[in-house]
Amino acid sequence: MQIAKQAYSASAQAIAGLSILDGFWRDATASNPWGMWRWAASLLAIHQPERMIPLDCPWWNVAATREIDAFLANLPAARVFEYGSGASTAWLSRRAQEVISVEHHAGWHARLAQLLANRGNVKLWHRDLATPAYVDAIAEAGGQFDLIVVDGRDRNACLARAIPYLKPGGRILFDDTGRLRYRRAIKSSGLQEHRHFGRSYCVPYPDFSSILHA
Repeated sequence: MQIAKQAYSASAQAIAGLSILDGFWRDATASNPWGMWRWAASLLAIHQPERMIPLDCPWWNVAATREIDAFLANLPAARVFEYGSGASTAWLSRRAQEVISVEHHAGWHARLAQLLANRGNVKLWHRDLATPAYVDAIAEAGGQFDLIVVDGRDRNACLARAIPYLKPGGRILFDDTGRLRYRRAIKSSGLQEHRHFGRSYCVPYPDFSSILHA
């Protein structure tokens, strides 16, 4: 499965760079964010934050993204913490007052730091997985958050660590919840789960994202 995903990503990136698609990218960026055109463009933008950020969509289930978009629309001063940086970091920065995002991969962190350098409401942290610093980054940030995104490494540990830092009425976006290794952690968290399955940005197959709350 992993080999197939890598082959798909490499093919998509090769196609995305064709000059004949320049007009396609312009039109997709202006299209309905929940529509098929934007989604189709995201399929070619996989693993390319330079293309995903202008498309303004995170690598999540589309319906879950729409629910989080509506949630943040009612919280103009929202504070967000994110495990796992990416195009979602840019998407969140357009909808929240403050975004703190922690990433384990040094090269990916540096790439995003360049792309998001002009976003004054974003803090990008790099923390090593070999120490507790990655999971504990939310404690380092201090205070509580309206939204916490669990979409990086050590997700079960991150979820358990994050719960005390969730504001009353807050939400946790937990991505890829179709994976069996995450099910027990979610069930034992004591949180309610709204599990979305269906069309998801960046992938040509239906996938899961869950929204958790007290």
